[in-house]
Amino acid sequence: MLALQVIAAVLIDRWLGEPARWHPLVGFGRCANGLEARFNRGASRRLKGLLLVGVLVAPPVLLIAALTQIPIIGELIAVLVLWFTLGLESLKRHIRPILRALLRGDRAEARQRTAWICSRDAAELEVERTAVESVLENGSDAVFGALFWFCIAGAPGALAFRLINTLDACWGYRSERFSQFGWAAARLDDLVGLIPARLTALSYALCGHTRRALHCWRTQAPLHDSPNAGPVMAAGAGALRVQLGGPTCYRGVWVEKPLLGEGEAAQPRDLSRALHLVDRALGLWISLIVLLTAVEVLL
Repeated sequence: MLALQVIAAVLIDRWLGEPARWHPLVGFGRCANGLEARFNRGASRRLKGLLLVGVLVAPPVLLIAALTQIPIIGELIAVLVLWFTLGLESLKRHIRPILRALLRGDRAEARQRTAWICSRDAAELEVERTAVESVLENGSDAVFGALFWFCIAGAPGALAFRLINTLDACWGYRSERFSQFGWAAARLDDLVGLIPARLTALSYALCGHTRRALHCWRTQAPLHDSPNAGPVMAAGAGALRVQLGGPTCYRGVWVEKPLLGEGEAAQPRDLSRALHLVDRALGLWISLIVLLTAVEVLL
């Protein structure tokens, strides 16, 4: 049943993409931002952030845990939950217009569209590099992380992972405003993403230039300030044989990111290559899930 649920959710995502209206994660993010604006002030900001993580995540996860226990209906609910926690088709629909803009020479539009999918300053970002990095990192967060936790803990696990990941995207900045309030969300996101990120890095390596990807993962990932993004992007860059990283501007502040991967700087064609890498890795995951499910049935 696990394999059928995964395949069904992936197919729905491929056919329909994310819900056009009333996407649960979008509504959750707006709620999180509203609560942050109200409570991220005064004393005990770290404690407030921690409590709000529990208040926001626990009720929907417990509700889904109860609903998925209902015979037949619960299995359908599980597929729907996995569908809206997956974001591969949504990622493709954001990246393809960037590629089209680059191919017709409209770098202004490409830069603006790229800024929509990251937290970097539009005027300063390098479009190709940033877009490839976004594909690789979102492959971990919006695809393989959700699949991993769905396999481990069902729909409640996938939902909890994506809600925590969303809170990190909303609050997990190393700025004066968020360093205390967003601390719990950022640390929890690091924790729940620890294993999925490394499995994603391994998948990228196996589906690309394996030796180079493993070398980049081993030597470059420790230099990155994120324990999870480092392995994912180093292995992904190595698998694609491109160079990522370097100076990056976040909200007016320049940060020196380590160079990741080997080869030339990212080119427009590498956006498609990065999407194909994620697709191949997803095929690998689905094949393994089907195999493990078949073995479990036979045993």
